[in-house]
Amino acid sequence: AVVRFCGDSGDGMQLAGMQLSNTSALMGNDIATFPDFPAEIRAPRGTLAGVSGFQIHFASSDIFTPGDQVDALVA
Repeated sequence: AVVRFCGDSGDGMQLAGMQLSNTSALMGNDIATFPDFPAEIRAPRGTLAGVSGFQIHFASSDIFTPGDQVDALVA
C-alpha cells in the first residue's frame, strides 16, 4: 500500500508519516519513505506556510521505491 500524508507545514505530517513507518516496520513489513517538506518548516509570521508531505510504501514483500500511485491520501 502507498499512503501519502499532506498538509500545511507544522501540521504534523512528518510525525504522522514516521509513526506509520515505525509501526509498519515493527510489524515486519518492508518500507520505503519519501518525506517532502518545504525549505522553511515554520513559515514566518504574516506569510503563507508551505505544503508538507510524507509518502510511505509498505508491503510484506520486498519493495524498492516509495510508490508510483497513491492508494490513500491523508490530508
